[in-house]
Amino acid sequence: MGVLLIAEHDNNTLKPATLNAMTAAAQLGDVDVLVAGQNCAAVADAAAKIAGVKKVLLADDAAYAHQLAENTAALVAKIGAAYTHILAPATTTGKNMLPRVGALLDVQPLSDISAVVSADTFTRPVYAGNAFATVQSKDKIKVLTVRTTAFDPAAATGGTASVEKVDGAGDSGLTAFAGQQLTKSERPELTAARIVISGGRGMGNGENFKLIDAVADKLGAAVGASRAAVDAGFVPNDYQVGQTGKVVAPELYIAVGISGAIQHLAGMKDSKVIVAINKDPEAPIFQVADYGLVQDLFVALPEMAKAL
Repeated sequence: MGVLLIAEHDNNTLKPATLNAMTAAAQLGDVDVLVAGQNCAAVADAAAKIAGVKKVLLADDAAYAHQLAENTAALVAKIGAAYTHILAPATTTGKNMLPRVGALLDVQPLSDISAVVSADTFTRPVYAGNAFATVQSKDKIKVLTVRTTAFDPAAATGGTASVEKVDGAGDSGLTAFAGQQLTKSERPELTAARIVISGGRGMGNGENFKLIDAVADKLGAAVGASRAAVDAGFVPNDYQVGQTGKVVAPELYIAVGISGAIQHLAGMKDSKVIVAINKDPEAPIFQVADYGLVQDLFVALPEMAKAL
């Protein structure tokens, strides 16, 4: 009995979110890491080096090549039945897969935990992060997704865990991978960037995001957006920061033309320093900002790019 952590990866590299989730998992007992994918031995080797990992379970099978939730959930439920806790980062992959695991094991998953109180008690945000609930689970197996911004990353090196191959659960036949369109960028990944600059509805259109790009390039920052900007088609969905997008906690977050709706604040208010640029002095974003600039963004952004 122990803790099973589901590794987040792309079959080649281990995602940083796994290290944050490892910190939460380590507070619950001995941790085994499950790497499910295809031709992903390099990921298993990287997971074995994480400080504190006891053992790595490698399920290398074509059924897990794209980590489809239906296939991966069946595997996790099969292996996880021998553990007291099953954890995964609260990313798109984890949030898609672990509720299915809970259903297969007939337990109630707890999503987005931000603190571990004890082996059966956890803290999680509610009401878009405006309140925190302390929840106790009486289920035999605790199924949890971890808010990665709430935990420091575990050391990526120093571990000497063994790698053990395990049999897969096969293809469920419920879904099939048809294709994917990826946004390619030389900028840092949004959830791992030290600096994030996001644009909102105030940007006007997608072409104007070039003003943000110019500042981001000089700061080495990732570019994000509010849901309003994404829904308007200014930028792709994977730019979205907020309750229904990605949760970030960079050292510096710059919000440009973003009013500060509660749904957006839920995804970025844990940032170390928040800077808001908005021409409306009554915008709610200024209530959470450490620094605010009341200025037209079409004036402020070119001046910032020039000054940098």
